[in-house]
Amino acid sequence: MDTLFSGPEIYKQHFNPKDYYDSYYASDKGALLGERTNIVLRNFHEIFSSGVVKGNTLIDIGAGSAIFELLSACEVFTNIIISDFLEQNLTEVKKWLTKDSNMLDWTSYVKFVCDLEGKSANLQEKEEKLRKTVKQVVKCDVLKKNPFEPLVIPPADCLISCFCLETACKDVASYCNTLKNFKDLLKPGGHIIMQSAENGTFYHVREKKFYCLTITKKEIEKAFIEAGYEIVKLEVKQRKDKSRLDIYDYHSLYCVHARKPCSL
Repeated sequence: MDTLFSGPEIYKQHFNPKDYYDSYYASDKGALLGERTNIVLRNFHEIFSSGVVKGNTLIDIGAGSAIFELLSACEVFTNIIISDFLEQNLTEVKKWLTKDSNMLDWTSYVKFVCDLEGKSANLQEKEEKLRKTVKQVVKCDVLKKNPFEPLVIPPADCLISCFCLETACKDVASYCNTLKNFKDLLKPGGHIIMQSAENGTFYHVREKKFYCLTITKKEIEKAFIEAGYEIVKLEVKQRKDKSRLDIYDYHSLYCVHARKPCSL
């Protein structure tokens, strides 16, 4: 499907992470807050608590300004690398890591994950554990063969990405090619976990409209197979809350858990 697309220069000039946080994540006013974020956090909790995905190093690629997607991962991995394309997003991540007075407040997400883990009283311990586990915050461009160029990062045990590729890739071919490049970031047998929106065309950050790749479950599955992964799980959950289609028009949320074959 041909759609309008917001390229990298538009994001550099117009994407404001604080406005994005207020629009989607702020605990008192974030749109689609409960449904979208809770599904993402539950999926990560189930995967990382299963014992199937483990190792030393995890890369979060295209993390944006968020840290909530790593709250379960820090229980499994000892070396987490956070990356994003936009300097303004990396600045917000660094503020949270250093407990800057103007950092974004992710407390409600920390509480949600602690409740999932049965550790409701350990919010500060969870935050400090994640801060200690994040070893690097680096710039990335997922459209490059080496997204971290000029850095060369040793292959990781796991790579995660949330709500990233649909904003970076202008078509399904680019999406598939990016997945192929991601394989070089993983050890043989390494895991990739991606969560994002299916069949969306745009989202708003205040008055600014960003267009994104429209992709279906069938296209996602085909892209992962063509990129050479073994799919462990591909789950799509229909959107229930349709009250704010005016600011984000996706149909469903998807979660893919796949592996790089051990022979590669």
